[in-house]
Amino acid sequence: MGISNAGVKMTKKPRISPMFKRAISHIFTKPATTKYPFVKPVLPPDFRGQQVFNINLCVSCGLCSRDCPAKAIEMVEVDGKRRPQFKLDLCVFCYQCAESCPRNAIKSSVFYELATTDKSSLVIKPQASAQKGAQQ
Repeated sequence: MGISNAGVKMTKKPRISPMFKRAISHIFTKPATTKYPFVKPVLPPDFRGQQVFNINLCVSCGLCSRDCPAKAIEMVEVDGKRRPQFKLDLCVFCYQCAESCPRNAIKSSVFYELATTDKSSLVIKPQASAQKGAQQ
């Protein structure tokens, strides 16, 4: 004498996914993101942006290239001297190069918008010295 469930249909209550509930709840909340790029953020004073290189202060010692942990600095020939060329696509913005430079030829900037589809635009090539052109 067993009891059979053959004639009784078990219906499950439709269950709403927790992910769907959360997505719906976020429709009615304030955005968590900032208004960038329309409103630029206020950067701290020690922010590390793109490097600024002053070729007139450089003594071609190569310490910046030697000490770069990411190997993002290559010494290239400019005006008969070896000058640093920065590859920002490899750079980790640690600024060891600026710390190593004995003449403070490398400084930080607040420029941080470096996104591009062209990697060649991320190479900062040293320009010919302005002082040399003024002397001639």
